[in-house]
Amino acid sequence: MSGVEERITGLDAVITSLPAVEREVFDRIFRVAVSGGLLKPPASMNTWIEKQFGSLERTLKQKIIRVTNLVTGEEALFNQLRAERPMRTGRVGEYPFPHENDSSINPFHDPLNMTPEDVFGRIEGKHCMTASNVAKYHAFHGVIIFNEHNPLQFSREQVTDYIDTGFRWAQAAHSYDPEAKYFFFMWNCGGRAGASLPHGHAQVTLCRSNHYAKTEWLRRAALIYRERYGTSYFDDLYRSHHSAGVGFEKDLVKVMAYLSPIKEKEVVLISRELDTGFKETFYEVLACLRDRMGVTSFNAAFLLPPIAPVEEDWEGFPAIARVVDRGGIEGRASDIGTMELYAANVISSDPFEVAGVLREQMDVTEG
Repeated sequence: MSGVEERITGLDAVITSLPAVEREVFDRIFRVAVSGGLLKPPASMNTWIEKQFGSLERTLKQKIIRVTNLVTGEEALFNQLRAERPMRTGRVGEYPFPHENDSSINPFHDPLNMTPEDVFGRIEGKHCMTASNVAKYHAFHGVIIFNEHNPLQFSREQVTDYIDTGFRWAQAAHSYDPEAKYFFFMWNCGGRAGASLPHGHAQVTLCRSNHYAKTEWLRRAALIYRERYGTSYFDDLYRSHHSAGVGFEKDLVKVMAYLSPIKEKEVVLISRELDTGFKETFYEVLACLRDRMGVTSFNAAFLLPPIAPVEEDWEGFPAIARVVDRGGIEGRASDIGTMELYAANVISSDPFEVAGVLREQMDVTEG
């Protein structure tokens, strides 16, 4: 892609430069549209604009990129000025909230005495323990309580243990109720990401009947794609990101700085199964977001096929992880508004920059 602008504002040129076969695959999945935003600011604003954006001229005509995933319906809007803002920086593991030892304030400090267990008991890992969620949104809804209070202090071994413990919880729940087969692992890190307690924890659910709607919709969309084109949607999704320059492989795990992210710095990982390589690459992505990109709150989720046989077709559905930055913990403004709720996602970060930092941090040399 020599001579092509390797940033989101140059995505249209990147796609135009692709070989015909790669362009065909990309166009199956994504539509990229370019528009121009024009301003006529009063002279009284010039000083403020120059201070905020570096110069007046670059605000007068702004290039906006609209990326739509035609298969899933996800859509993101990238504004040139927003995309070029520098990434936030932060100290490793920085977290401002005190970690209270008072179990009346932080029941996770004493989980055996201050949290309920599930009907099938607790699952203990080396670095965590499960509890039953008091305010459930599913019949089987557990909490993985980390031994480490600070949610931003996590190691490769700890993250792997959290995932393994969550999967063992799912197996125990399935043994108790064999009809419950659809496992979901989620990690809300920090209040900005929806965590009600600052103590580090993740959550797990196991559903009957069908997977959650968004995972089920993805399964159906992938089936329709396979029937129409005779290829795997997930393989082509990665192929599109790789050809555009925002995807790479690490230990057989496909890593993408997603082109139609739900919010800032979203990274998608795809693997054949929930194996060691997948879990360790997931840790490396989290660590890079924290250590190199200053992320202090995030949401992470695993989209997985059922843990036991079911009637519907899940053939070719991989293990998927999605991670997204939820903004600085010191910020007062919400990171989502009406656009995100009812229209399209407005994104400040640049997937090309995210991919570059990930590739450098994870020591990946291929394009």
